[in-house]
Amino acid sequence: MTDTKPATAQKFVAIGDIHGCLSPLQALIDKLAPSSDETLVFLGDYIDRGPDSKGVIDYLLTLKETHPCIFLMGNHEVMMLEYIDFGRAAGWIINGGKATLASYTLNDEIHIPESHIEFLRNCLYYYDTEKYFFVHGGLKPTRSIAENLQLLSPIDLVWERDHLNPHHLFYEDYAWEKTVVCGHTPCPEPIIKDKLISIDTGCVYNYSPELGRLTAIRLPSLETVQVDNRSPKLSKFSFASWLKAKISAAER
Repeated sequence: MTDTKPATAQKFVAIGDIHGCLSPLQALIDKLAPSSDETLVFLGDYIDRGPDSKGVIDYLLTLKETHPCIFLMGNHEVMMLEYIDFGRAAGWIINGGKATLASYTLNDEIHIPESHIEFLRNCLYYYDTEKYFFVHGGLKPTRSIAENLQLLSPIDLVWERDHLNPHHLFYEDYAWEKTVVCGHTPCPEPIIKDKLISIDTGCVYNYSPELGRLTAIRLPSLETVQVDNRSPKLSKFSFASWLKAKISAAER
């Protein structure tokens, strides 16, 4: 789907890439305890790499019965649909699809429920509101949002990363009319700028000291809420200390 839905609320909770990590997702929703006037906007990549992609979609289907939810299309959902529709498996399998198929396998048979396929097909490529433009990948930083939607295909929107070029992050020279909220690119900390909010903190990479957290952000308050998916030893990691050590090592 390429069109948008009208905003029904002005309070949003954006949630970053889940990648088959059911337990952190459940813990995050419990920690958020979203109110009835908050719309949950999931930024895509519900599946792949993590241990329970099927469980994640089961949970999201249940969640939408009790909370207002918007589900965006991620590049991994695109790849799974290409497998379902056209049998294109190779690229998807090496990008985490193997774990997803395992979660749908029982007695050596793969069964993907129709409700899950329908869920994937109904994901939006973007969600446009008065103050925020939600998308999985991102937008071209030097073009307006309207120009981006003319220039980029729906598939481009789930893969785009140009907005995270260090030049644009430093100068914040984004040509967008409103704040773009996205995931897709794992970063050690959420990126929160006037025109850009990027909240993929690599939940599935729980072996990495810099990543391994699932992040949500409340809008417009900008309150971030996180659940740590790393081992207790790695969860003591400080990004600031890590960066300082990297800089010191480079100066030697």
